[in-house]
Amino acid sequence: MRSAALIGTGSYLPDNVLTNFDLEKMVDTSNEWIMKRTGISERRIADKEMATSDLSIHAARRAIKSAKIDPLEIDMIIVSTSTPDSAFPSTACSVQNGIGAKNSYGFDLAAACSGFVYGLDLADGMIKSSRYDTVLVVGAEIFSRIIDWEDKSTCVLFGDAAGAAIIQVSEEPGIIASYCGADGAYADADLLGVPAGGSRMPASAATVDQKLHTVKMRGQEVFKLGVRIMPEAAQKVLDTAGVSIDQVDLVIPHQANSRIIEAVGDRIGIDPEKIYVNVNQYGNTSAASVIVALDEAIREEHAKVGDLILLTVFGAGLTWGSTLIRL
Repeated sequence: MRSAALIGTGSYLPDNVLTNFDLEKMVDTSNEWIMKRTGISERRIADKEMATSDLSIHAARRAIKSAKIDPLEIDMIIVSTSTPDSAFPSTACSVQNGIGAKNSYGFDLAAACSGFVYGLDLADGMIKSSRYDTVLVVGAEIFSRIIDWEDKSTCVLFGDAAGAAIIQVSEEPGIIASYCGADGAYADADLLGVPAGGSRMPASAATVDQKLHTVKMRGQEVFKLGVRIMPEAAQKVLDTAGVSIDQVDLVIPHQANSRIIEAVGDRIGIDPEKIYVNVNQYGNTSAASVIVALDEAIREEHAKVGDLILLTVFGAGLTWGSTLIRL
């Protein structure tokens, strides 16, 4: 039986660092206030001339190098993002051109912060179906373009980043189990989303003036949903795989904020030392969050060949998912 394995990862963080002390000069906030509520001390901001595809291409090239493959081996490209270069054409097409993957096709996937895990689940299924052998999955965001920099409740949270993984057919299962879910009852842009710019609320002078093209969030409600849904998703995957939480070597939750990460760790019963955290350095990078963290964990040798890695995420939609990977 065909299986799928993750054979290479890569990530890209813009050079520009925006610290909490920088934000103190921009909005009515303080380093102490931000750290207490989020655990975030700094985040990366993309240069004005860079687009999401540019970040994605950098990350994808690093993943290709890590996997030791030729870009021409790639059959499919999935770019998970809420901040595409444009409504169309897809960001994935720009990535295909940028990395020279001429034998692939590609498309964008919109599942907000759950996007990378959604993409992994899709790549796993495509490979197991025997239709494709090698898939590039990218999670990339430039949230700095859709932030209201006068809203201290949201502007302190997000950062820009991209991460990528090469998934390839394998005799041994690498992606052991996945679970993804959604609940459209929470598909309220004011709960978590960007209200304007689509077919329901097309762009106009009024929507721009009212800042309806920027992220809106009801933080307390999102917090409660996240700390409930991520542990539930994680447990479903563990049950499917027949694995206990004690057998997991590393948990990488969506890097939303430190309070959510701590609460998720408590609920799934994992040793805090087995939870990988980099939200303090990068903030919430949405679809890039878990793949940037996974790539960093591998490079820092927090995650090694043979380890069991549990990813668990949630995002606007409401969307959620979890994946168990054997490196």
